[in-house]
Amino acid sequence: MGMDRSFLIASSLFALVGAAWGMWAVHQGKRSPWTVAWILGAFLCQIGFLSVRGQSRAACPLHDAGEILTFLAWSLTLFYLLVGPAYRISLLGVFTAPVVVTFQGLALLPGVLTQPPQPIAGGNAWHETHSAMSVLAYGALALAAVAGVMFLVLDRQLKEHHLKSGLFRNLPPVRELLTSLLRLLWLGGILLTVGIIAGFLMPHTASAWAHLIAAVAVWIAYVVLLTVKQVRGLTGRRLSLAAVLLFALSLAVFAFV
Repeated sequence: MGMDRSFLIASSLFALVGAAWGMWAVHQGKRSPWTVAWILGAFLCQIGFLSVRGQSRAACPLHDAGEILTFLAWSLTLFYLLVGPAYRISLLGVFTAPVVVTFQGLALLPGVLTQPPQPIAGGNAWHETHSAMSVLAYGALALAAVAGVMFLVLDRQLKEHHLKSGLFRNLPPVRELLTSLLRLLWLGGILLTVGIIAGFLMPHTASAWAHLIAAVAVWIAYVVLLTVKQVRGLTGRRLSLAAVLLFALSLAVFAFV
């Protein structure tokens, strides 16, 4: 087994333990700082994976489906570590970790991760910028979707009067959650804008144009959502639903990679 796969398996195990530990703490009606610690371990292993693949590629490791999935998981984890503890919503890790495990589990499927990775000759800086910034944007948008799921769970618990459950008592206040969600949408939109600008400046093939058009369609959808929120306003439920559905639909852009 290569060092890159070892890092990826270790990262997935850290994230899995973090999710299980967090759910156990929720069941006990407690908040555990260990969830953040386990996910930090997953993050460090992700860096190890990307470092090994980057050295092998002599380029940003975004050249097969496995690398893209892992880079996306790394981006999601990065924004969780930046946003989650800062907004006192470490429970976000309980919702984030399963998504990380899913992305990395798919990357570990046979044939998804190219072995051995071959060096990339004649790389282009604009292409690297487009790829990296776009996947970073998806990490922020993925975390916004996770926050949206949390809001919908909280909203459902309120409506069903499950006010004494461990999950409800550990969920962050509604306003705090929506603030984080909206900021993540703005951050993801800005990063995606930079990625698309770089995309127009890089050399294009027929498949590259198809990917870029799909990315622009995703960007327009998020711009419309943020504009409607800014101009007319949206209820927390509608904003959360839109964040979740838009992210799920936007994953189709990877079909053009």
